[in-house]
Amino acid sequence: MTYPDNRSKTYCDSVFEGIIVRKAGWSPEQYLKFENERTRPANDLLAAVPTIEVEFAVDLGCGPGNSTELLRKRYPSAEILGIDSSAEMIAQAHDRLPNCRFEQGDLDSWRPEKNADLLYANASMQWLSGHEKLFPQFMQFLNINGSLAIQMPDNLEEPTHIAMKTVAADTRWAEKLARANATRGSLGDASFYYNLLKSHSRRVDIWRTTYHHPLNGIDGIVQWFLGSALRPYLAALSEEEKPQFLEKYKESLAQSYRPMDDGFVLLPFPRLFIIATK
Repeated sequence: MTYPDNRSKTYCDSVFEGIIVRKAGWSPEQYLKFENERTRPANDLLAAVPTIEVEFAVDLGCGPGNSTELLRKRYPSAEILGIDSSAEMIAQAHDRLPNCRFEQGDLDSWRPEKNADLLYANASMQWLSGHEKLFPQFMQFLNINGSLAIQMPDNLEEPTHIAMKTVAADTRWAEKLARANATRGSLGDASFYYNLLKSHSRRVDIWRTTYHHPLNGIDGIVQWFLGSALRPYLAALSEEEKPQFLEKYKESLAQSYRPMDDGFVLLPFPRLFIIATK
């Protein structure tokens, strides 16, 4: 819903009603406001996985279970495990898929109880550093013919994320947001990941796709990133500072995204896909 300028403060306050409860935690409800859009790249990733015989699959960073549900549909007889660092996301995923197993854990230190036929990571690995060690390690957790399938947002150079860093540099909160700026590092390019994984795989498939999501004005863009990239920034701010930050962020976004005749804006969203098969 698009709000006139004189209601923007009310809009910001209402947005935080769900976030204040969870503070720094993930909000499954906010994340799933755009479930169809967020699930489409997950589906595109899974559709390209060449592994057919899957007895054990792991969803690395399962979130609220929307991606895990895709695994269940493609491999109905497989044992499926979902891992996520967020207790809120694990609870939501378990409610959604009671026939799958979910565990809370950190992906960079996770070790499987047995090798898997599919390690599937949809929009989770961009939050972790050290890919040069982590991704080859994941390959060691696969059975022969098993696949490591990864999809990562590759949007740090998009106006949405440049605006976050620009607003975070405001002297009112620059010191406390320095850490939030470092939450995500830039991804390597396709050559980096190909060279990283080729010695551990018999086949490496890499591609990059830009999705264009129609969102309801600038407020729609804010709503989208409240469920993901804005979280570290807002978690570090006081309740008084949060609406001030969002107002500045919206002003910055308005310089790059112009509503179309129907009030919607198209949000370009590039994503990097990697499938390495052992």
